[in-house]
Amino acid sequence: MSQVLRRTLILTDDIGRGERLARNLGADDSALLYDLYGDDAPPQGAGLIIGDVSALTSESVRRLRHALAIARGPDTPFLALIHGNLGRGEIQATALGATQVLPASAANTLLLNTVASLSASGGARQPAGGDLHDRAAAAREVFATLFHADGPPNVATVESGAALVNQAIRETKVRDWLAVVASFDDNTHRHCLSVAGLAADFARTLGLNETDSRHLVKGALLHDIGKAKISRAILNKPAPLTPEERREMDRHPVIGHAMLVNGHYDPLTLAVVRSHHEYLDGSGYPDGLRGQEIPDLVRLITISDIFAALIEARPYKAPKPAREAYAILKSMGPKLDVDLVRAFAAVACACDTPQRATA
Repeated sequence: MSQVLRRTLILTDDIGRGERLARNLGADDSALLYDLYGDDAPPQGAGLIIGDVSALTSESVRRLRHALAIARGPDTPFLALIHGNLGRGEIQATALGATQVLPASAANTLLLNTVASLSASGGARQPAGGDLHDRAAAAREVFATLFHADGPPNVATVESGAALVNQAIRETKVRDWLAVVASFDDNTHRHCLSVAGLAADFARTLGLNETDSRHLVKGALLHDIGKAKISRAILNKPAPLTPEERREMDRHPVIGHAMLVNGHYDPLTLAVVRSHHEYLDGSGYPDGLRGQEIPDLVRLITISDIFAALIEARPYKAPKPAREAYAILKSMGPKLDVDLVRAFAAVACACDTPQRATA
């Protein structure tokens, strides 16, 4: 890794933090550190530039733009690490010409994979193959961090996972994402990452803006977070659940909502976690919501969730072909939003290769 990062330039407003970042990347002896508020000009010839600035104020943006004008070549990738509000930071970083944006708190594997990919490609997009496997593996690590957290998962970490899934779906086919995710060994991890990929493609099909798409994928990643508190014997049981086990499993929306309610999550994300098993006719759980009581974002996740469960291989069932799974969605009639189910047809058609059963 250090050889790949030999010519990495870190633009930072805190040299100590920049040194820690270089150590995390395995480049503490080879990375070039530049104090954004120093008097010297930044070095030229870097193969990769990383911006690590605590607050993108008007002054720091001006200094970053000046440093990039000197240090950055026409093909030099620029990775912007965002501290604080990711949405606002993405806008500012994009205006600076960032090749890619990540939260500064991104899981270490995600950061390493991103840096290695940018270093190897010179900022250009790589073919989907190995890159997609790397993104999926990084997403699995992010999700594992969320799923095994003792308290509310860190919002920035969830944002980094959502950004990763969104980017993967923008750059490849959802069918390929599902095929990679299907190889993961944990049922819950596999399912939530499948739902996230389907939700990202659904957002693209519907033409949702970046903010709404991020909300949707973030909700998809978190929708089953309550299962972190459910016995693994129930979660991974190689047979249908007994009625008692089903009652325990059905507690996961309420458990998940309680886990997140004091964790600085927005109301829509909380609604997704609590209400993704609600139906428009009032027959869902845990609150028996009806019609307009169920937000559009929740309806989108519910459709993606059901479809993912149908096309997934489980120890006790074979995966259904995408066409058959979509037919089941349509047959649910008043339980689901008919217009959204109709729009989901494009996503279902893109998943026309069924996933293989895994050992």
